[in-house]
Amino acid sequence: MRVRMPGAMADAFVAGRVDQAPLTQAAFADFYARTAGPLGGYVRRLTGHRALAEDLVHEAYVRFLSLVRVPATDDHRRNYLFRIATNLARDHFRRAQRDHGYRESLPAPAPARDWSARRHLPDRGELDDLLAGLSTRDRELLLLAYVEGLTHREISAITGLMRASVKPLLFRARRRFAAALREAGLGDAEAAEPAS
Repeated sequence: MRVRMPGAMADAFVAGRVDQAPLTQAAFADFYARTAGPLGGYVRRLTGHRALAEDLVHEAYVRFLSLVRVPATDDHRRNYLFRIATNLARDHFRRAQRDHGYRESLPAPAPARDWSARRHLPDRGELDDLLAGLSTRDRELLLLAYVEGLTHREISAITGLMRASVKPLLFRARRRFAAALREAGLGDAEAAEPAS
């Protein structure tokens, strides 16, 4: 029986960006030390639930370690790991939507905050609450672009979107987030474009 590599890995292998051997224990420990924090933060913000994020991050590393052919460069390894985690989160919410209904699968929403009297910048928890009100795709795009600082090309590789689609989708996500900020009484919020 022949096992097929996922499309992105097959493309990387053909382009010569894949090592034949898996990572050594020391190389993986170094890779883990550099990626665990950013990946955990990304998945926690994406899912809005710390315990679920820890489970998904753990599963992402297990799947990454089970690869027969590992991407050759650190950037490709990191992007592939983020893609694994993003797909695991999507799968979780799809499964939960199918099995229990989408609303029941989401963590309990935080209590509504009274933003009307506030004029200062929101803290991290308040931003997380505002992000939780966006769609999963909008959260993915905003977190990858502005929290992780990835380029449109890297975002495309992680999300599976066409590279040309990332910019307009990110623009729309920023507009929806800016509208949520205005609705919360925090004024106009314009975000800078990440590098293409």
